[in-house]
Amino acid sequence: MRRLLVLFSFAALLATGFLTTGSLTPAEAQPGAVKEIVKGVWFREGEIQSMGHCNNVIIEMKDYLVLIDANFPSGAKMVLADARKVSSKPIRYVFDTHHHGDHAYANAFWTRNGAETLGFPGVVEMMKMREPKAWQSAAKSRKDVAELNLTTAEPPRTVLAKNPHIMDDGTRRLEFHHFGWAHTKGDGFAWLPKDSVLATGDAATNGAYNYLGDAHVANWPSVMKAALKLKPKHVLPGHGPAGGSEILEGEMAFMQELYALVQTGVKAGKTPEQIAEGKLSAKVQNWVGKSFASQIKETHLEITKNAPRGSF
Repeated sequence: MRRLLVLFSFAALLATGFLTTGSLTPAEAQPGAVKEIVKGVWFREGEIQSMGHCNNVIIEMKDYLVLIDANFPSGAKMVLADARKVSSKPIRYVFDTHHHGDHAYANAFWTRNGAETLGFPGVVEMMKMREPKAWQSAAKSRKDVAELNLTTAEPPRTVLAKNPHIMDDGTRRLEFHHFGWAHTKGDGFAWLPKDSVLATGDAATNGAYNYLGDAHVANWPSVMKAALKLKPKHVLPGHGPAGGSEILEGEMAFMQELYALVQTGVKAGKTPEQIAEGKLSAKVQNWVGKSFASQIKETHLEITKNAPRGSF
């Protein structure tokens, strides 16, 4: 149950102290705020502490809107209301950056409202691994999930066969990229090359929001390196405030240091509890929170089993 709570109820985790927002200050975190990052691109920071919502990005095309991440159903309703405030255009596409409930459990809400849901193959693969158990657990604790009256999560209706997948209507080019397995096997990024805006999902967060139960910790830095090659000016994370490439660099450094710490401990015959007594550098403290001991255990499992943590 605790593992499922990590996956699908960030609000409960924060309340219990298992997950924290790291060094972010109240002034930096603005849940519910909608900010225009560049013309026609809005960033909405989710109400993670109170409702478990992820961040969303609203992208305006010529005749329609594209939404990054479906969110939980209650978050989807709030995003829809905010989207109507900034544009009269309909939300036609919703892109799942990955399969976790706070990013994908409102898929049915969006398809019922006429949108097409999209995701890379790994999103569907991970849903097949984790569902319906995770959905049914979430439905017991979340009214918004239960109210959809489904027995399991709805996967993205359209699985993206090309990487990158391109949308270009003559006014804006939007690219969907999969750089590899980091937070989950299906991690997807949305990239606006002309505007230099990158939406990352939970492959990059701005704070201590890194759940590793579906991760490939050893490969995570490689995914960040690939994202950095785009040289984004604006980075819009799955959780935490928007920023620049320092978010990608910090995420990469955190995963590198975490893996190195655990790998050294394993070679020395230390237990996860003993390894968790170690410290990471000051430059990655924004990503270190009360879930650090759990992250050590997940990374320890990956190293000792010699397989991505999310594969078992």
